[in-house]
Amino acid sequence: MRIAVLLSAGLHPVSGAPVLPRVEAQAIRLAAGLAASSEIFGLHAGPEAAAVAEALGQGLDRIEHFAVAAGEDPVPALVARLAERAPDLILAGRRSQGGDESGLVPYALARALAMPLLPDVVAAAAAEDGALRLDQSLGRGALRRVLVRGPVVVTCHPDAPAPLAYAYGRARRGRVETVAIAPVATPAPTLAAEQRPYRRRPRIVKGAPAGGSAAERLKAATGESGPAGSGRLLIQPDPEDAAREILTYLRQIGVVAAPAEPKT
Repeated sequence: MRIAVLLSAGLHPVSGAPVLPRVEAQAIRLAAGLAASSEIFGLHAGPEAAAVAEALGQGLDRIEHFAVAAGEDPVPALVARLAERAPDLILAGRRSQGGDESGLVPYALARALAMPLLPDVVAAAAAEDGALRLDQSLGRGALRRVLVRGPVVVTCHPDAPAPLAYAYGRARRGRVETVAIAPVATPAPTLAAEQRPYRRRPRIVKGAPAGGSAAERLKAATGESGPAGSGRLLIQPDPEDAAREILTYLRQIGVVAAPAEPKT
């Protein structure tokens, strides 16, 4: 089985130093646990390979790097190499970390290569007849087991097993190969969206009558209906009268309980 793991240039959220995203290190562990005889290699398209060199100590023996300028779309270079190598399984994280985090690269690759995609996988194992048994997370602890045959793109979920321990010796023995390849032209995605100036939406008045007239809705908006509209207007009232009206209103809205009736 030939397995390709997509690697991205992540950044540490505090220091900003280059770091391998944790979910991609988890994807490497899923690949390592499938079969001992599998050919596993990493793919990275970016300006530098030092950003993903940490993956060598996390379980990869070889990383193929494609020199792509900063800000350039990495999908064409990845599509060209994956079409040439024809892996049985393509593993990726849900998105990068600290950099460009669109999360659309696996979907763009699956579309360009005409391969199915299964997102949010937490476990993978080899089944009979060369099939793969994948456990997909459905949220809130629910899982769905899927049997897949043939090439497939899989994204790893953060609930997958923890990454393998970093091995310094393995990182020294691993190698990063810079591969020159002609990118395949892929059509740019078109967004069926309409851009309009922002218009403030009217506030929904609580308790406003749904099918009332305009006058009734205006009364509800100005507080002239409902509990607020049933009170009395007092101008310079006596303190006792004002306190009595306030207490009556609080009893109407349920803040103060009504006095209990005396027992006879």
